[in-house]
Amino acid sequence: MSTIALTYEFAARELRARFAGSFAGILWAVFQPALQLAIFAFVFVKVFNARIPGADAPGYVAFLAVALWPWTAFSDAILNATKAIQDNAALIGKVAFPRAILVMARVCASFVIHLLGFVVIVVALNFFDDHVRLLAGLPLALLLYVPLFALALGISLLLAALQVFVRDLVQLLAQLLPLLLYCAPVFYDRTIMPVAYQPWLSLNPFTFYAEAFHAIVLDHGVIAAPSLACALLVAAGTLLCGYWLFTRLDKHFEDFL
Repeated sequence: MSTIALTYEFAARELRARFAGSFAGILWAVFQPALQLAIFAFVFVKVFNARIPGADAPGYVAFLAVALWPWTAFSDAILNATKAIQDNAALIGKVAFPRAILVMARVCASFVIHLLGFVVIVVALNFFDDHVRLLAGLPLALLLYVPLFALALGISLLLAALQVFVRDLVQLLAQLLPLLLYCAPVFYDRTIMPVAYQPWLSLNPFTFYAEAFHAIVLDHGVIAAPSLACALLVAAGTLLCGYWLFTRLDKHFEDFL
Protein backbone atom coordinates (compact mmCIF):
# COMPACT_ATOMS: atom_id res chain seq x y z
CA MET A 1 0.00 0.00 0.00
CA SER A 2 1.34 3.46 -0.92
CA THR A 3 2.15 6.08 1.70
CA ILE A 4 -0.76 8.27 0.58
CA ALA A 5 -3.22 5.39 0.75
CA LEU A 6 -1.92 4.36 4.16
CA THR A 7 -2.19 7.92 5.46
CA TYR A 8 -5.76 8.06 4.17
CA GLU A 9 -6.64 4.82 5.96
CA PHE A 10 -5.16 5.98 9.25
CA ALA A 11 -6.84 9.40 8.96
CA ALA A 12 -10.19 7.72 8.25
CA ARG A 13 -9.63 5.51 11.29
CA GLU A 14 -8.98 8.59 13.41
CA LEU A 15 -12.19 10.22 12.21
CA ARG A 16 -14.23 7.10 12.96
CA ALA A 17 -12.65 6.77 16.40
CA ARG A 18 -13.39 10.36 17.33
CA PHE A 19 -17.08 10.12 16.58
CA ALA A 20 -17.73 6.46 17.38
CA GLY A 21 -20.90 6.16 19.43
CA SER A 22 -21.67 9.85 18.98
CA PHE A 23 -25.26 10.71 18.11
CA ALA A 24 -24.36 13.80 16.06
CA GLY A 25 -21.23 12.27 14.51
CA ILE A 26 -19.06 14.63 12.54
CA LEU A 27 -21.57 17.44 13.11
CA TRP A 28 -19.79 17.93 16.42
CA ALA A 29 -17.09 19.52 14.27
CA VAL A 30 -19.54 22.42 13.94
CA PHE A 31 -21.46 22.16 17.22
CA GLN A 32 -18.53 22.15 19.62
CA PRO A 33 -16.66 25.20 18.24
CA ALA A 34 -19.99 26.98 17.65
CA LEU A 35 -20.91 26.48 21.30
CA GLN A 36 -17.50 27.74 22.35
CA LEU A 37 -17.91 30.75 20.07
CA ALA A 38 -21.36 31.48 21.54
CA ILE A 39 -19.89 31.45 25.06
CA PHE A 40 -17.04 33.75 24.07
CA ALA A 41 -19.43 36.06 22.23
CA PHE A 42 -21.70 36.33 25.27
CA VAL A 43 -18.82 36.99 27.65
CA PHE A 44 -16.94 39.48 25.49
CA VAL A 45 -19.82 41.21 23.70
CA LYS A 46 -22.62 41.19 26.28
CA VAL A 47 -20.58 41.28 29.49
CA PHE A 48 -17.43 43.19 28.52
CA ASN A 49 -18.95 45.07 25.56
CA ALA A 50 -15.93 44.25 23.39
CA ARG A 51 -15.63 46.08 20.08
CA ILE A 52 -13.08 46.16 17.27
CA PRO A 53 -11.63 49.68 16.89
CA GLY A 54 -12.36 51.56 13.70
CA ALA A 55 -15.45 53.13 12.14
CA ASP A 56 -15.64 50.44 9.47
CA ALA A 57 -14.54 47.54 11.64
CA PRO A 58 -16.29 44.15 11.45
CA GLY A 59 -18.51 42.85 14.20
CA TYR A 60 -16.74 41.24 17.13
CA VAL A 61 -18.31 37.80 16.63
CA ALA A 62 -17.15 37.62 13.01
CA PHE A 63 -13.70 38.91 14.01
CA LEU A 64 -13.40 36.21 16.65
CA ALA A 65 -14.83 33.36 14.57
CA VAL A 66 -12.64 33.62 11.48
CA ALA A 67 -9.46 33.34 13.59
CA LEU A 68 -10.77 30.99 16.29
CA TRP A 69 -11.63 28.17 13.86
CA PRO A 70 -8.13 28.01 12.31
CA TRP A 71 -6.66 28.13 15.81
CA THR A 72 -8.88 25.23 16.87
CA ALA A 73 -7.64 23.17 13.91
CA PHE A 74 -4.03 24.10 14.65
CA SER A 75 -4.11 23.40 18.39
CA ASP A 76 -6.28 20.27 18.14
CA ALA A 77 -3.94 18.81 15.53
CA ILE A 78 -0.84 19.41 17.64
CA LEU A 79 -2.37 18.15 20.89
CA ASN A 80 -3.71 14.94 19.34
CA ALA A 81 -0.76 14.22 17.06
CA THR A 82 1.76 14.59 19.89
CA LYS A 83 0.36 11.35 21.37
CA ALA A 84 0.26 9.48 18.05
CA ILE A 85 3.36 7.33 18.53
CA GLN A 86 2.71 6.58 22.19
CA ASP A 87 -0.94 5.65 21.54
CA ASN A 88 0.06 3.23 18.78
CA ALA A 89 2.88 1.51 20.65
CA ALA A 90 1.42 -1.98 20.11
CA LEU A 91 1.08 -1.44 16.37
CA ILE A 92 4.60 -0.08 16.02
CA GLY A 93 6.03 -3.19 17.64
CA LYS A 94 4.24 -5.54 15.24
CA VAL A 95 4.13 -3.87 11.82
CA ALA A 96 6.88 -2.15 9.84
CA PHE A 97 5.68 1.06 8.19
CA PRO A 98 6.67 4.76 8.16
CA ARG A 99 5.78 5.94 11.67
CA ALA A 100 5.40 9.56 10.52
CA ILE A 101 2.13 8.46 8.89
CA LEU A 102 0.58 8.11 12.35
CA VAL A 103 1.33 11.75 13.11
CA MET A 104 0.24 13.02 9.72
CA ALA A 105 -3.02 11.07 9.92
CA ARG A 106 -3.99 12.81 13.16
CA VAL A 107 -3.07 16.23 11.80
CA CYS A 108 -5.11 15.52 8.66
CA ALA A 109 -8.11 14.36 10.71
CA SER A 110 -8.09 17.50 12.86
CA PHE A 111 -7.83 19.81 9.87
CA VAL A 112 -10.58 18.01 7.96
CA ILE A 113 -12.94 18.26 10.92
CA HIS A 114 -12.34 21.93 11.69
CA LEU A 115 -12.04 23.01 8.06
CA LEU A 116 -15.63 21.82 7.62
CA GLY A 117 -16.66 23.91 10.62
CA PHE A 118 -14.80 26.94 9.24
CA VAL A 119 -16.61 26.80 5.91
CA VAL A 120 -19.99 26.46 7.62
CA ILE A 121 -19.37 29.34 10.02
CA VAL A 122 -18.10 31.70 7.30
CA VAL A 123 -21.16 30.97 5.16
CA ALA A 124 -23.41 31.58 8.16
CA LEU A 125 -21.65 34.82 9.11
CA ASN A 126 -22.15 36.09 5.57
CA PHE A 127 -25.86 36.54 6.37
CA PHE A 128 -25.22 38.59 9.53
CA ASP A 129 -22.13 40.68 8.85
CA ASP A 130 -21.59 42.76 5.71
CA HIS A 131 -17.83 42.61 6.13
CA VAL A 132 -17.63 38.90 5.30
CA ARG A 133 -16.15 38.41 1.82
CA LEU A 134 -17.61 35.01 1.01
CA LEU A 135 -16.84 34.57 -2.69
CA ALA A 136 -13.57 36.47 -2.73
CA GLY A 137 -12.31 35.61 0.72
CA LEU A 138 -13.26 32.00 1.40
CA PRO A 139 -11.14 30.41 -1.39
CA LEU A 140 -8.08 32.42 -0.29
CA ALA A 141 -8.74 31.52 3.34
CA LEU A 142 -8.80 27.83 2.44
CA LEU A 143 -5.49 28.30 0.61
CA LEU A 144 -4.04 29.87 3.75
CA TYR A 145 -4.76 26.62 5.56
CA VAL A 146 -1.95 24.97 3.53
CA PRO A 147 1.01 26.67 5.29
CA LEU A 148 -0.89 26.46 8.58
CA PHE A 149 -1.19 22.70 8.04
CA ALA A 150 2.54 22.47 7.26
CA LEU A 151 3.37 24.40 10.43
CA ALA A 152 1.12 22.18 12.56
CA LEU A 153 2.56 19.02 10.98
CA GLY A 154 6.14 20.12 11.57
CA ILE A 155 5.47 20.94 15.23
CA SER A 156 3.53 17.68 15.64
CA LEU A 157 6.34 15.56 14.21
CA LEU A 158 8.83 17.19 16.53
CA LEU A 159 6.65 16.86 19.63
CA ALA A 160 5.44 13.33 18.83
CA ALA A 161 9.05 12.16 18.65
CA LEU A 162 9.96 13.86 21.93
CA GLN A 163 6.81 12.58 23.66
CA VAL A 164 8.15 9.03 23.41
CA PHE A 165 11.01 10.01 25.71
CA VAL A 166 9.36 12.79 27.75
CA ARG A 167 5.93 11.46 28.71
CA ASP A 168 4.63 14.59 30.45
CA LEU A 169 5.11 16.72 27.34
CA VAL A 170 1.39 16.54 26.53
CA GLN A 171 0.48 17.95 29.95
CA LEU A 172 2.90 20.83 29.43
CA LEU A 173 1.53 21.41 25.95
CA ALA A 174 -2.03 21.64 27.30
CA GLN A 175 -0.88 24.65 29.36
CA LEU A 176 1.22 26.30 26.65
CA LEU A 177 -1.36 26.21 23.85
CA PRO A 178 -3.89 28.48 25.65
CA LEU A 179 -1.02 30.89 26.34
CA LEU A 180 -0.24 31.00 22.60
CA LEU A 181 -3.92 31.61 21.88
CA TYR A 182 -4.15 34.64 24.16
CA CYS A 183 -0.82 35.95 22.87
CA ALA A 184 -2.20 36.09 19.32
CA PRO A 185 -4.70 38.68 18.02
CA VAL A 186 -7.65 36.28 18.01
CA PHE A 187 -9.75 37.92 20.72
CA TYR A 188 -8.45 41.43 20.17
CA ASP A 189 -6.97 43.68 17.51
CA ARG A 190 -3.24 44.35 17.71
CA THR A 191 -3.87 48.11 17.64
CA ILE A 192 -5.50 48.15 21.11
CA MET A 193 -2.23 47.07 22.72
CA PRO A 194 0.42 49.56 23.83
CA VAL A 195 2.74 50.31 20.93
CA ALA A 196 5.76 48.99 22.83
CA TYR A 197 4.20 45.52 23.08
CA GLN A 198 2.77 45.19 19.59
CA PRO A 199 5.97 43.88 17.90
CA TRP A 200 6.21 41.07 20.46
CA LEU A 201 3.02 39.54 19.09
CA SER A 202 4.87 38.71 15.88
CA LEU A 203 7.00 36.19 17.78
CA ASN A 204 3.90 34.01 18.08
CA PRO A 205 3.74 31.84 14.92
CA PHE A 206 -0.05 32.02 14.90
CA THR A 207 -0.20 35.83 14.92
CA PHE A 208 0.32 36.04 11.17
CA TYR A 209 -2.50 33.58 10.50
CA ALA A 210 -4.97 35.31 12.82
CA GLU A 211 -4.38 38.66 11.13
CA ALA A 212 -4.28 37.12 7.66
CA PHE A 213 -7.68 35.45 8.12
CA HIS A 214 -9.08 38.76 9.34
CA ALA A 215 -7.69 40.50 6.26
CA ILE A 216 -8.83 37.86 3.77
CA VAL A 217 -12.31 37.08 5.06
CA LEU A 218 -13.27 40.41 6.68
CA ASP A 219 -11.09 42.87 4.74
CA HIS A 220 -9.76 44.02 8.11
CA GLY A 221 -6.08 44.86 7.80
CA VAL A 222 -3.61 43.89 5.09
CA ILE A 223 -1.19 41.04 4.46
CA ALA A 224 2.29 42.46 4.02
CA ALA A 225 4.46 40.59 1.52
CA PRO A 226 7.42 40.26 3.96
CA SER A 227 5.11 38.83 6.62
CA LEU A 228 3.69 36.30 4.17
CA ALA A 229 7.16 35.28 3.00
CA CYS A 230 8.34 34.91 6.59
CA ALA A 231 5.32 32.78 7.50
CA LEU A 232 5.88 30.48 4.52
CA LEU A 233 9.56 30.09 5.40
CA VAL A 234 8.73 29.36 9.04
CA ALA A 235 6.14 26.76 8.02
CA ALA A 236 8.51 25.05 5.57
CA GLY A 237 11.45 25.23 7.96
CA THR A 238 9.41 23.85 10.86
CA LEU A 239 8.17 20.98 8.71
CA LEU A 240 11.69 20.08 7.57
CA CYS A 241 13.13 20.33 11.10
CA GLY A 242 10.28 18.32 12.56
CA TYR A 243 10.63 15.58 9.99
CA TRP A 244 14.43 15.51 10.39
CA LEU A 245 14.21 15.11 14.17
CA PHE A 246 11.45 12.52 13.85
CA THR A 247 13.50 10.36 11.48
CA ARG A 248 16.57 10.69 13.72
CA LEU A 249 14.67 9.46 16.79
CA ASP A 250 12.47 6.93 14.96
CA LYS A 251 14.94 4.04 15.39
CA HIS A 252 14.83 4.43 19.18
CA PHE A 253 11.02 4.42 19.56
CA GLU A 254 10.61 0.70 20.21
CA ASP A 255 13.17 0.81 23.03
CA PHE A 256 11.13 3.36 24.99
CA LEU A 257 7.54 2.39 24.17
